[in-house]
Order: sequence, then C-alpha cells, then structure tokens
Amino acid sequence: MKSALDRRAFLRRSSVAGAGLLVLSDARRVFAAEANTRLNIAGIGIGGQGRGNLDTVARLGENLVALCDVDQARAGDIGQKHPGAKRYTDFRRMFDEMDREIDAVVISTPDHTHAVAAVAAMQRGKHVYCEKPLTRTVHEARVLRAMALKSQVVTQMGNQGSASDALRAAVEQVTQGTLGEVREAHVWFDGGNGPLERPQETPAVPAALDWNLWLGPAEDRPYHPRYLPASWRGWRAFGSGIVGDFGCHTGNILFRALRLVELWDGAGGGGPGRVILRVQAWPSEVNAEGYPRSMRATVDVPARAGLPPVKLTLWAKERPPADLMLGHPQQGWGDLLVGSKGSLYSECPWNTRFTLLPEAKFAEFKSGPPRRLPRSPGHHAEWVRACKGQGKTFSSFEVGGPMTELLQLVNLATLVEGSIDYDIVSGRIVNHDRASALLHRVYRPGWTLG
Repeated sequence: MKSALDRRAFLRRSSVAGAGLLVLSDARRVFAAEANTRLNIAGIGIGGQGRGNLDTVARLGENLVALCDVDQARAGDIGQKHPGAKRYTDFRRMFDEMDREIDAVVISTPDHTHAVAAVAAMQRGKHVYCEKPLTRTVHEARVLRAMALKSQVVTQMGNQGSASDALRAAVEQVTQGTLGEVREAHVWFDGGNGPLERPQETPAVPAALDWNLWLGPAEDRPYHPRYLPASWRGWRAFGSGIVGDFGCHTGNILFRALRLVELWDGAGGGGPGRVILRVQAWPSEVNAEGYPRSMRATVDVPARAGLPPVKLTLWAKERPPADLMLGHPQQGWGDLLVGSKGSLYSECPWNTRFTLLPEAKFAEFKSGPPRRLPRSPGHHAEWVRACKGQGKTFSSFEVGGPMTELLQLVNLATLVEGSIDYDIVSGRIVNHDRASALLHRVYRPGWTLG
C-alpha cells in the first residue's frame, strides 16, 4: 500500500507543478514525471456501462493498464482498442500482480460485486469510481463510506447527473430558502420489477463466462441465462430493482437539497446516541427472489442541522397525489420537494432539469440564488482531476454511501411487515429482528469486505 500512496502523492505534486514545469536534473526522472501525470487506470467490469466509463476516461488522456471481466463475450473489443492493457478475469489476481502499476479503478460490475471490488481497491490505496447503486446491501454501503474516509482515496459514485449545472442549481434553490420550509418530499419511478422464481433448468455455462467469478460473494446457484447479461437487476441476489437502479439518479436532488447526509455526519437529532430513520413499505407482493411490481414506501427523516423533520415517500409505478403538482403535468419519473413557499419538481430520471412550482408565481424568477456549489467539468473529469489533487468530487462515497444505504433500506422494507426503525449511528435496526438479519448476508468462501 505504501508504494501506491507514494505514487498518489507524487501525482498530486506533479499536477500542481505541471509536467512541463517540473525541473529535475535526471533526464529519466523528467520522463517519469511527464508520464506519471496520467493516471494508470484498471477497469473491473468492462462491457456495457463499463465500456462507456472506460472510453470516457481514456478520452480524457488517462492510461488503461488493466481490463478485468468474468465474461469475455460481454467484454467485446475494448481489449483490441487498448492492447497494452493486461487482461484478467479475477480482480483479486489483478491487484496481486499489478498493485504498483495501478493508481485508480473504475468498477462497473453488477451491484452484488461492487463492494468487494471497491474495498479491495481502497485497501491498496487506489482511487475508485464505482457505478450506482454503490452496493447491494445496507451494511456494504456503510463499509464503503468508512473505508473511503479511512483510506483518504478519491471516490466517485456513477450517478452522472450529479455533474449537471441544473442539479446543482436546484440544490442551491432549496438550501438557500426559495421553497421555504420543506417537510414533504416524493420520488417516483416509471416502472417496477416483479416476483421471480429460480429456474430449475441447469444449462451449460457459456465458454466465455466464468460463472463462479460472476457469482462472486453471492450464494451459490447454477448458471441460467435468466440471470444475465441484463436481467440481473431484478434479482435480489444480484441487483437492486428499480429503486436501487434509479434512486441514486432520480432522488439525487432530494437527497442533497434536504441535506440528508448530515444525519450520517452526526449533525442530526433523534435522541441521545441514536438517529432513527423509520421506514415502511407497502409492496404489491412480497417475493424473496425479486422485487415488487409496484410499491409505496415512506421514510420518516428526523430533524438535522436546523432543518425540520421531513416525510419522504418513494413510489414504483404508483404516483403521488396529482394535486401536489399545482397544475403542472405529472410525468412518469419525478423528484418533488414540497415547501411552505413553493415546490421544486424534476421530471428527468437523471435530475438534469427542474421546474419551480407554481409556475405562475416563479415566472419572473429569472436569477436564482448565489452560486455556492462549484460547476463540474464532467462527472468523470471531475474524478480524474480530484485524483491528481485538483478539487473534489461531488458524489464521493461520503455522499453515495448514505444515499445507497437509504435506498437499500427501502428495498429491505419490501420484505417485512410493519415499520423498521434504523439507527444511523450504529447501523442497526432496533425494533425488528427479521429485518435486522437482512442488513447484510453471508459471503461465499473466498470473498470478503476486508
């Protein structure tokens, strides 16, 4: 880990000096300084979204030095585009063999392997970009946040709408008082999932796929094409359903504008030694294998840092009452904050635009409040620059961890009856033994959170 930390410190120094301005007597050291201003990046999960993430960081001028995927067919031709990158199927072996050559990691695997890969990277001092939702379980989200704080590496969750000017402007509107006091908020998704049953057939595993590695820490089960390449999101063992898939996008403004992260930062109330979130869900059905076709869930959020308690409601396929829209058409996706002076509505799944309601009241509201949040050069560029000591990321694990934790609590609540009281301080459910057992799961041998 020391060698990785030394390299990271050097990257920060060279980013300030600039490769062309760094004067060293040894010509070899000059060459090394110039080369080291580019990050050496490894990709874990390199098909689909992973391909897009890696293409982006490569266009930013960074080096792809290792490509890891358990499915060589899914990986496609990215290896041909970057012939100098070493190929792996097991990221644990990749880290063992290339520890000193890797500065940062982009993780774009299915949800159930995010945590084990991200922890392995951070333990070795690597910067991490990880797709949303950050983890599959509540406990994993807490571990990633704690590890990011401890290791002091640069992290970014892949909810790309975080980089938009509109999202940051919306957060400024709410936090600087445009809506007044907000005690009610809603987020809804134009889709659900549905109950599932494990297939009984046991077809042969495709030659290009390492099924054992694809399962990773999840419970062992035979391969079946119903699990992948894309349908894994609907299985609780592997994915996070519509709530996890889009909650980090569509609920992004809401989470930030209501400053919910301050509950995790210790600024919340809730009584001595406890900060309680009360969560209850009403799913269309309860299914251990899959997520409900539709659902409504409420989260009672306590006061935090001078802000009042707020009732948060999440809807899948269902919709909040139409009268809350104050005459504005209600779209299939939505993020709505209801304040004492007005409301803010984002109908974009990625929160990259918003409307102040009622529209007539705010029609002449041309200039918003003062800018207090930095604008982004781009979600990936922001991470790359921060890895080199230039600024900070907006969607670090310090924010993405709690956001994921909350969404996975809602998913958990669809499996149990009644409300659950979750203590943010201890990371425990204090009133429901069955729900407590679902905060995490036993990993298969060979897989660990460190």
